[in-house]
Amino acid sequence: MTRTTDGEPLLFAHRGFAGENPENTVGAVEAAASVGGADWVEIDVVPTADGDAVVFHDAALSGRGGPPGSDNDHGLTDATGVVWETDTETVTTAEVLDSGETVPRLGSVLDAVPDRVGVNVELKNPGQPPSTLRPDEALTRDALGEQKAIWRPFVERVLNVAEGRKNDLLISSFCEAALAATRELSGCPVATLFSESVEEALAIARRYDAAAVHPPIDAVRGTPFFDASQFGDADVVAAAHDAGRAVNVWTVETWYQADRLAAAGVDGLIADYSTLEKR
Repeated sequence: MTRTTDGEPLLFAHRGFAGENPENTVGAVEAAASVGGADWVEIDVVPTADGDAVVFHDAALSGRGGPPGSDNDHGLTDATGVVWETDTETVTTAEVLDSGETVPRLGSVLDAVPDRVGVNVELKNPGQPPSTLRPDEALTRDALGEQKAIWRPFVERVLNVAEGRKNDLLISSFCEAALAATRELSGCPVATLFSESVEEALAIARRYDAAAVHPPIDAVRGTPFFDASQFGDADVVAAAHDAGRAVNVWTVETWYQADRLAAAGVDGLIADYSTLEKR
């Protein structure tokens, strides 16, 4: 999972280039993989109440809508309810962002991605309140065992759908237990997503021999975006590369961000737009 043959960072279509397309839909990944020119597509998976893996980011089907009467009072879909408390038929008939696209099953999205394009599946939630999942944390043995028991059934369902395809596949998560369950069930490459501690993210990456780490843009040292007040002296790019891991950074929204991150040595840009001018 290194840079392209011309030395540019790989371009990951975040939720199917969410700045251009109705995020996490079949139409989005089709566009990202064709006219968008993505090297990889990145998608989120959660379960329905029936246990089916669907491609969706938020806990609630209404998503990020504002209060009634605001400019964004319609929400992410035209349905309501928590995804993992809602039956598959209701979830998969919910219209995304008034686009005509509906929330898809994981298999439908994977079927839409050409073999030459990689797929980064983010294990978002196994069907539990997010506050119970302990993201961004290297767990003790006892805590890891408890968390793996929560994640394992969903991870197994996701892998059953995703594995055996010709696409390169990468499984990522903010939750250590999701990666641990993946490693126990599969040889699929994994990536550590994080937003807080570089040290804990690198520790988790070592535990599971992760192929990559996925930092936020403000964790990348040597860029104008680096937040020293949060990340101190950590150099995630150097540390990951020293360990043989790729660094794919999220979420990139402008050509300037892409240019500075490329200069800092990242291997992949997880981006909302296909039109980034890579350095």
